[in-house]
Amino acid sequence: MSSYDDDHIEFDFFDEPATEEAAPSRRRPRSERRGGGPRRTGPPLRPPTGIVPLARLVGLIAIAIAIVVAFVFWVGACQGKSKHDEYASYAAKVRTLAQSSNALGAAFQTKFTSTLKQSDFESLLQQYAQQEQQEYDQAQQIRAPGPLRQIHQRLVDALELRAKGFAALGDAMTQWNSRSSASTASTTEALATQGELLVASDVDWEQLYVIPATQELKALGVTGVVIPKSAIAPNTDLVSARSFGLLLDRLTGASTGGTPSGKHGDALVSVVANPGSTALSTATATTIKVSADLAFAATVQDSGNFEETDVVVHLTITAGSSTIKRTQTIPAIVAGQQQTATFSNFNLPTAAFGNKATIKVDVAPVPGETNVANNTATYTVFFTLS
Repeated sequence: MSSYDDDHIEFDFFDEPATEEAAPSRRRPRSERRGGGPRRTGPPLRPPTGIVPLARLVGLIAIAIAIVVAFVFWVGACQGKSKHDEYASYAAKVRTLAQSSNALGAAFQTKFTSTLKQSDFESLLQQYAQQEQQEYDQAQQIRAPGPLRQIHQRLVDALELRAKGFAALGDAMTQWNSRSSASTASTTEALATQGELLVASDVDWEQLYVIPATQELKALGVTGVVIPKSAIAPNTDLVSARSFGLLLDRLTGASTGGTPSGKHGDALVSVVANPGSTALSTATATTIKVSADLAFAATVQDSGNFEETDVVVHLTITAGSSTIKRTQTIPAIVAGQQQTATFSNFNLPTAAFGNKATIKVDVAPVPGETNVANNTATYTVFFTLS
């Protein structure tokens, strides 16, 4: 072997390892090689599995459904409240008209059964016609909710009939000659005919307005709203030919200032203690159980041949040294018929209990009455706590 070969032969497998381990080469993360940020360490992400994640998902879906359902109910409630308020506002406006018309009807009945002069009665009828005309105009200005607009027209028609009815009654009265029997007969017939307009207005209001409007609200699901009722002539006999004939008789007497002729009179029929309908007797003592609702009903009958008006009834309770007096007035009683005067709101003294007491009921005589023997009765009673 040559020296050249010796100089170039190296036996590296005999060399000792280096005292420091060479640092392993670091491979750059894929994110760094691509120019991104630091790579997330830890185990790789996997889609959630198992019961717990599924329960969470179901819970979220349930909450979402509950929110949607609550929102739907909230929207429905708001719409229902808005609809209810709309119909309630409409009913309130109609109620104002109904109350005014009812008050006018009550005033008409009172004046109808009182003693007036012909001119005074004519003026009243004209006033009533003007008031109903104003209510008719107001009803036309009311804007009813859509489903009630056609039905509301029936209310307008009813008020128009009332205005025309009172106006026609006033016109008939102006044509009456109180000194002519023929004029009285024709006027009575004319008044009865025009009075039918008032009755028709009540029928229209109830049958063609209140009932259909109430049914419509029910169909729409609107609750708590009441369609107001109204009656200008609830007692149809008041505007009959017979009643108008009696009216002209009274007006004739008032105009001439004469004394009523023919048979006139009233009679006390019975007295009943309520509650319990305990009839009082003039023959034996009656025990009356006293409660907060204690009341006495005195029934009076027209015993004459003419209608009587403003019949005054007195009731007096005497218990020891205590005396209680009450008075009631019956507006009108048709010949042969009966009406009741009711006395209530009693605060009996302590001395009235356990001791004998008396109740006296007296019906004041009407103009032209000659027999007053049946106008008064006195009853013996004992008051006990109920």
